[in-house]
Amino acid sequence: MKNTISNEELAGLVEPARLHKRLYLDPDIFELEMERIWGQAWIFIGHESQVPATGDFFSTNITHKIPVVMIRDKEGQVHVLHNRCGHKGAKLVESRDGNVRGAFRCPYHGWSFRHDGTLLKIPNEKGYEGTGFDPSDSCNNMQPVAQVESYRGFVFATLSSTAPDLKTWLGGAVDCLDNLCDRAPEGEVEVAGGVLRYEHECNWKFILENLNDTMHPMVVHQSVVQAAEDYIASLPASAAKQRSEAEIIPPFGSSYEKFEDSGITGFPYGHHYDGGKTSIHADYTVLPAYHEAMVKAYGEERTREIYSFNTHNTLYYPSLTIKTAVQNIRVVRPIAVDRFVVETWSFRLKGAPEEMLQRTLLYSRLINSSAGMVGPDDLEVYRRAQEGLQSSASDWVEFHRQYGRDQQLPDRVIGGGTSDLDMRTQYKAWREYMTGEIAQ
Repeated sequence: MKNTISNEELAGLVEPARLHKRLYLDPDIFELEMERIWGQAWIFIGHESQVPATGDFFSTNITHKIPVVMIRDKEGQVHVLHNRCGHKGAKLVESRDGNVRGAFRCPYHGWSFRHDGTLLKIPNEKGYEGTGFDPSDSCNNMQPVAQVESYRGFVFATLSSTAPDLKTWLGGAVDCLDNLCDRAPEGEVEVAGGVLRYEHECNWKFILENLNDTMHPMVVHQSVVQAAEDYIASLPASAAKQRSEAEIIPPFGSSYEKFEDSGITGFPYGHHYDGGKTSIHADYTVLPAYHEAMVKAYGEERTREIYSFNTHNTLYYPSLTIKTAVQNIRVVRPIAVDRFVVETWSFRLKGAPEEMLQRTLLYSRLINSSAGMVGPDDLEVYRRAQEGLQSSASDWVEFHRQYGRDQQLPDRVIGGGTSDLDMRTQYKAWREYMTGEIAQ
């Protein structure tokens, strides 16, 4: 269907401190978002550790409709290719991951392709003799996406040939990826422990708004925080393990004042994080064996410096969120205007004790699982918002909190931890992407 929404109309849907509810409800706007945001931004594909050996692959979608596959070739290079045969267009791999031992082979006519996507063999090729068909023409290959780059093992791709390089696009928010990796004594992380996939029947933007919204935790998560605090109070002094596990929950009920002190930092292209000097993770126990490994690798001063950069959630708009202090990420995969999937992946800190991974896995189960104790609270309010916005009571959603108090620095904007700076950062980028104003 041809787009009939003008750039002027799109621009009018986002004002400096409010946005129109159509952004959550209109399927035509959703399709434009897939084209103009998800089709132009750098989208997180996966981590290099998911494809450790020659022929290992991981498949996903780069938008709601465009399937891609990340694969490692025999030279060790990681490629991101359109998951489409160069012949009739059939998807070459259906499974989420696996190994292509020799070559990709199309399930339709048997065309095969090397790990870098180039055409390897056509069955019964003599049928093309004298027809003008050129098997060396690159159009017959599996096509690479426009740009692929990896930063410290995190693989991003974009369908745009004019998007800025990845490092420029990440901007100052790259500090959080660095901090995640620097928390490993060996300076590297790897995916471990499987994935939690959680389908949400609401618009994809709700979860991004919620990441650094520090006005909701003490309301939305009140009951689970109270239950955790009551449980902790009932534990005997000897129950150190149970106490360390339960201490994950109470910070979600922190006071407005504590969240305000954490601050929010926004960047171009819609990225942001809360915390930096402190966050709700700042008081987690540092395991002695982990601290010993870190000091051995970095020295005491650098180790303390790594710990001191303490963020809660970081958003790389629009697809990736990370928690550096607990070493997990969430990846957003839109499906429709009122449906998306979020994937939670956990990371092992190379050189760290196994206890650190177990803590990460525990955190992911408690907080991000569909059967967890925090994530379902959030989904319930997203669902209510998706339904409530269909009311004719009002057309607008506001984000005025601390509007006009943001401090603009050369490469970032900073504000109080309970402000709506995160919303203003996201929707400034939304407007720029959707109207073609984004820097390319």
